[in-house]
Amino acid sequence: MKLKEKVALVTGAAQGLGKAIALAMAREGADLVVADIQDDLLADTAKEIEALGRRCLPIRCDVSSSEQVARMFAQAGERFGTVHILVNNAARVPASPAEEERRNSHYAYATTPVPRKSLGITSSLSDDDWLKWWDVNVHGTFYCTREALRFMEPQRYGKIINIASIAGISAASTHSPGYSASKAAVVGFTKTVALDVAGADIHVNAIACGVVLTPPFEAYLANATEEQTRALYQLIPLGRLGTPKEYASLAVYLAGDDHYLVGQVISPNGGAVI
Repeated sequence: MKLKEKVALVTGAAQGLGKAIALAMAREGADLVVADIQDDLLADTAKEIEALGRRCLPIRCDVSSSEQVARMFAQAGERFGTVHILVNNAARVPASPAEEERRNSHYAYATTPVPRKSLGITSSLSDDDWLKWWDVNVHGTFYCTREALRFMEPQRYGKIINIASIAGISAASTHSPGYSASKAAVVGFTKTVALDVAGADIHVNAIACGVVLTPPFEAYLANATEEQTRALYQLIPLGRLGTPKEYASLAVYLAGDDHYLVGQVISPNGGAVI
């Protein structure tokens, strides 16, 4: 029970990676505040946590709204008194038909011996293609971190885990420059906040995820051709996608007290980025 008597707040916890992290922390003894905008799925997450014998407070929250985030942390404080662990997992990911088409073009180009050329991705993006990533991925991470620190700094204790991506540390997501830029911003934010608050025994680190088998990516694979799927796996030396459970175990470790990590970006990615 590595997280016994701790309170963890996980955003984007209705499904996929966020749900896996919340359940893993509950198994280690933490009480949970889980947040998302998908009410029905969030209620299911809360039931599963409570079935493990832990207390859980599900809250509908759009993290791109600073007002909603402030209200969520106020509710967490009223219910549990404090927050010890924050997992900034909520994110917008590339999943539209146009983004999937660009993804497939990028994967084919990267894995097929064809003449080199410009892929024409960046020059064809609209303002919306660029701007839509920042509200949740960057602003939401900041809003939640700011509110969490208002608990953590006075108590001189806390763990903040930002879910970044290999998109933010490499060209792995060439198909989505705006997404890559937003995740790079999370990496930079992680490092600066880590230095800011380390003196109060608050550890801030990031997980730069590779491809995770979450519902959005399951949907992509369901629509992909065999050739497109082979191109994806060709880019991963381990030859498979990561599972939410594998990433959740790292989040639990970073939320615990048995490490000396501050401002680090750890990237489980099957060798896709080395």
